[in-house]
Amino acid sequence: MRGSFLRNMGCFFNRVACCPECHTSSSGMPHFDKANAALDLLKKGDDLVYIHFEAPDECGHRNEPENKVKAIEMIDTRVLPILFDGLKKYDDYKIMILPDHPTPIVTRTHASDPVPFLIYQHSKENETDSGVDSINEESAKQTGEYIDFGPSIMGKFLDK
Repeated sequence: MRGSFLRNMGCFFNRVACCPECHTSSSGMPHFDKANAALDLLKKGDDLVYIHFEAPDECGHRNEPENKVKAIEMIDTRVLPILFDGLKKYDDYKIMILPDHPTPIVTRTHASDPVPFLIYQHSKENETDSGVDSINEESAKQTGEYIDFGPSIMGKFLDK
């Protein structure tokens, strides 16, 4: 299995959370280029691309609830549509969306609480509806899915 890690996407979201008019990361690369970079890596043969978003975490550290929501909304509206559109050409793909840890606004530091996760597989054999409308702590609890040892989620994602 071959994969890549795109980490510096958080820089863009950190700037945008403070300045919605900004459309580039600190490196000058537009956010859609970062999403397209992930798609290019898949086209070039990567089996897995990991994209890390730092902004929601940083907004939690800075006690900025409005910006934390805005950062998550930007991922939902500006990155995921590009990814889903680019993935349409594949008959079979998976996406996993989750935070690496909670950073509650109240404590402004990392917590060890369970995190919600979403694993979506698009394939001809698998067209099921989980009944979950949004990914958040409450909807995650309602599924009854719980992974005690965090790193084992990759086995679930990769069906191992």
